[in-house]
Amino acid sequence: MMTWIFSGLIVLSVVFSLFNGQVSAVSNAVITGADDAVALCLSLIGIMAVWSGVMKVAQQAGLTQKLSRLLRPVMHLLFKGLPDDSPAYEYMCMNVVANLLGLGNAATPLGLLAMRELDRENRYRPVASRHMIVFVVLNTASLQLIPTTTAALRLQNGSKAPMEILPAVWITTLCALLAALSVAFVLGKISEAKDGKTK
Repeated sequence: MMTWIFSGLIVLSVVFSLFNGQVSAVSNAVITGADDAVALCLSLIGIMAVWSGVMKVAQQAGLTQKLSRLLRPVMHLLFKGLPDDSPAYEYMCMNVVANLLGLGNAATPLGLLAMRELDRENRYRPVASRHMIVFVVLNTASLQLIPTTTAALRLQNGSKAPMEILPAVWITTLCALLAALSVAFVLGKISEAKDGKTK
């Protein structure tokens, strides 16, 4: 879907530039945009490498497993009905820990593994289960303790205190997470009620 949207935007920009005689501006934007994208990627490599390394060390030392065990009671509350021995719990806890540290890239493979296990629990049905929906919401509107990528971008753009946004980040991500989970639970209950009537 996103491929079609971006392709449509590119085609529209070229068409409008032809009508307005701004073809050179579009070609300049393409060149400078490509340069900026490469520069951005290179500037983020360092801090992402550092935190990914920290995450790997934490995994090897067993710290992430301990954090996962601490999160387990909360996860049981969020995912009522999911079997206690489900491997999805460990992957979901590790995913949340990675997101808390602002390591979205490290969280993604763990999230995929968790979703695979949740899909297995759902017996590969074409409709997502409540557990799958809640996990997607939890992962998307994740609470971040250390906004690594945002801090790196602020530092690159000349901020002298890139981490001064921490209180604002904590408040906004917590509000977003609570709002998203509330909506997911309400819609989940409505969906379960409709399924009960259908049966």
